[in-house]
Amino acid sequence: MRTGMKSSPSASPRSSRFSRSSRSSRSSRAAASGASRLGWLDALRGIAALVVVFDHSSYSFMAEFRRELMPEFNTSRYGIMVFFLVSGYIIPASLERRGSVRTFWTGRLFRIYPLCAAVVTGLLVADHFGVAEIRDFGGQSLTSVALAHLTLFQELLGTPNLLLVLWTLSYEMAFYLLVVGLFTVRLHQRSGAVAVTLAALAALSVAAGFALPASALSDALGTGRLIALASVVMLIAICCACTGSAALRVFGGVLGGVLALALVAFNGTVPVWEGLVILAVMFLGTAVYRADTGQSSWAWAGCAAALVVACAVGSAYVDGDGGHFTRRAWIVSFLLAVATFGIGLALRRRRIPRLLTFLGMISYSVYLVHPLLLAVSDGTIGRRRHDDLVLEVAFYAVLLPVCVLTYYCVEAPAQRWGRRLTRRDTPDREADHARRSAGKPQPSVSPRSWP
Repeated sequence: MRTGMKSSPSASPRSSRFSRSSRSSRSSRAAASGASRLGWLDALRGIAALVVVFDHSSYSFMAEFRRELMPEFNTSRYGIMVFFLVSGYIIPASLERRGSVRTFWTGRLFRIYPLCAAVVTGLLVADHFGVAEIRDFGGQSLTSVALAHLTLFQELLGTPNLLLVLWTLSYEMAFYLLVVGLFTVRLHQRSGAVAVTLAALAALSVAAGFALPASALSDALGTGRLIALASVVMLIAICCACTGSAALRVFGGVLGGVLALALVAFNGTVPVWEGLVILAVMFLGTAVYRADTGQSSWAWAGCAAALVVACAVGSAYVDGDGGHFTRRAWIVSFLLAVATFGIGLALRRRRIPRLLTFLGMISYSVYLVHPLLLAVSDGTIGRRRHDDLVLEVAFYAVLLPVCVLTYYCVEAPAQRWGRRLTRRDTPDREADHARRSAGKPQPSVSPRSWP
């Protein structure tokens, strides 16, 4: 058909140009429509990013207020739980929309790593000139630290994060591996069941008194050995999952999923139950996505949400106040995060203010850049012993323009390069079958989706 149209004498250059222009216009309108439908997710990301910034900047500029607030409301946990719910909604959709594991991983590579590399480079430069200080790595070799960060699993490999906020990317990477694993074995539609299972395991671990010291596997095997082993396994898993062989795809997907679960359950720095709850929350976001797109019922998504929330709150309550959090603050923050996501979901068909969607667009930059600016601030003017609201506001006034620059100079170009590389990728037969098995076409997702 296509060849016949090209050879038809009636297809004049002018009509061809008009046809291409028409198709381009329709494509642009469709992309704009898809972006507007997901504006509520951008808004949630923007709000969550600003809350996380306040949590970290309050150490430097609002220390007194922070000491009073934290026992009642954990701003950091609130922000990251909103992020995890949004990621759960978006990430599986971005895989299933194209139906190609290779395309998915290429997109993730160009979405996450360029800005990470830029910010880490900035931190190294600031440390070199003495205006910021890199944290101590407890005697770990430079090679081990670099390799752990390259996998983004550093938080789950017993390696301190170069930037504190990078710990969440370790759980995002675990989620990616699990999503790919479920996709390769055609269980990706069972998001609600996965969320409930993970939350139930979290509750059971608390009920059984199952607890492990931080980074237990690293202590047992040695940090360097575990980093090397996990890096090799992760590389094999991703490469196999990206091949054209159905058997290798399944092997790679399952291997990656097992690695992710093992590291989260046995080598985290948070209690076992909290690591499992984080994964459950992300899969809860996926369950909501499936209900919102008609792939499952809202009743099932609601039941899954109720069970996940009950298990999470129950686990936090029974575990009690620990060194890493205050029980009441964690529960309040978690419930407010779920409520915030629910409010965003309820308003998803309303017009979202452009300021909020813009903040969502640059939220990844806001999330990664603010620790670098805080490190420079702490290394130059130091932390304030008393609250200074003027400096707090001034920090935001400096941060946001810098993040606009990093988005347009680093993030956006990297995403364009990634799209060029994946443009010619087509779903292979196995992935195409898995995508068709969903029963409904996948809606477009925001190209700026981030962890």
